[in-house]
Amino acid sequence: MREIDRVTSERFGVLSIVLMENAGSAVARFVLSDYPQAERVGIVCGKGNNGGDGFVGARKLVEAGRAVRVLLLCDPEELRGDAAAMFQKLVETLRPLKNAPVIVRDASGLDSSDVAEIFAADVIVDAILGTGFRPPVSPLYAAAIGKMNGASAPIVAVDIPSGVDADAMRPRTSAGNEARADAVVTFTAPRPAHVFAELTNGPIVIAHIGSPPEAIVSQLGLHLSTPSDFAPLLAPRVREGNKGNYGHVLVIGGSLGKAGAAAMAGFAALRAGAGLSTVATPKSVLATVAAFHPELMTEPLAETEDGTISLRALGSGLGSLLERKTLAIGPGISRNSETAEFVRAIVKRGDPSSVVNLVVDADALNAFEGVAGQLNGRGRTIVITPHPGEMARLTGLSIAEIQANRLEVARNFAREHELMVVLKGHRTLIAAPDGTVWVNSTGNPGMATGGTGDILTGIVAGLIAQHPQQALEATALAVYLHGLAGDLANESVGENSLVATDLVRFLPEAFAKTRNQKSGEIRLHA
Repeated sequence: MREIDRVTSERFGVLSIVLMENAGSAVARFVLSDYPQAERVGIVCGKGNNGGDGFVGARKLVEAGRAVRVLLLCDPEELRGDAAAMFQKLVETLRPLKNAPVIVRDASGLDSSDVAEIFAADVIVDAILGTGFRPPVSPLYAAAIGKMNGASAPIVAVDIPSGVDADAMRPRTSAGNEARADAVVTFTAPRPAHVFAELTNGPIVIAHIGSPPEAIVSQLGLHLSTPSDFAPLLAPRVREGNKGNYGHVLVIGGSLGKAGAAAMAGFAALRAGAGLSTVATPKSVLATVAAFHPELMTEPLAETEDGTISLRALGSGLGSLLERKTLAIGPGISRNSETAEFVRAIVKRGDPSSVVNLVVDADALNAFEGVAGQLNGRGRTIVITPHPGEMARLTGLSIAEIQANRLEVARNFAREHELMVVLKGHRTLIAAPDGTVWVNSTGNPGMATGGTGDILTGIVAGLIAQHPQQALEATALAVYLHGLAGDLANESVGENSLVATDLVRFLPEAFAKTRNQKSGEIRLHA
């Protein structure tokens, strides 16, 4: 963040004091919009730039007519640079109101009646420590954080809750000298803790404060998916377009008792915009698949005695079926050993006429348990979409180990196997072979129900079929839309009643919302 701010000022001419003014203004806007009934606002400021943001927020809230009390946790002489300048502007604003900031230089000063009034406000703004903090927390700051945590008012953290490590990649296990937060307003781009550390049950707002996109470069190889990333993929279609322009998805899957999984994947591909979608499935379940959606084409495959796909399906006819298709393999395909051998044969096909773009999911992934070395995307696009259990079987790690090291596991597997890994779960990760990882911000626990993964497989395949040269972006968009459709479904039916086909029902609205969202503040939710 320091480098981003430096480049913004030196290369693009945006003064650092302007960035601070914009940051504090964003905090004030959030308080006014999300806490409109809060008349009394207490703002607790440290001596660094985080405090400077707080001074600006206080001034803007005063100008908006709120009763603001400011607590400064240092001698004003200790303030430097932009923070010092913003403090003077605040003092000038407060002087006619005879409402000077309360200044506390040591922990004993926190016991005064003036300080008690600040912590009894309707909303408290935490502007003590920001991203640049390094432990330990000073005794004065620790005491102030304790007072803040004990208050009954909601707390809005400026940048990050005070005392939290901005680089934290995992949820906090204990608060210690860390402030609680009911909401967070941060700036320009999220830090790892905003995405992974579960800082709040409320919103995390990412406010743009003046840094141009060219200045925002991740040092960590992490990228948060936002609607603006996907604008080129969501442009209107050309008027003379036809179904042949938008790709043909082939879903290979289904088995006796699991026909619906393949049908959902095939139909999701169509809802995602693919021009054509075919489901190749065991002959005995083909009629069931065909009955789900008249838009789907179907192809019968030779089957085992268990009603799963047989090795005999690898006959000459399959080669022509695979040609010029984006293949999705796995939904409902079963763990039959002969079928697993069929899956491995399909995925390992290396001749130039074979499928170039391939999505592997569900039991097609389980077919590589113990032989994950055979799963490699060199020279083609392979996307795998495991949940933690499937990832555990691929890697030989436990589910607990996967969940404790999601980022490292996904990134390492993608690099080693030269493919894309969509590791599903809260904050689904999309890891690319070059080590880049996109982090998804949509979705909710109601999506933890059978079939949602099959829907995702179809959406991924459908978008890659349309944008084969932008497979990473298409995959990230698929995950984003899948989660957003789940969020829209959740608003309609609730977490408990959400089912997989609700995602297909709300996918058109998810497309529209993503396409129409204007650039501006971004909100993450727990």
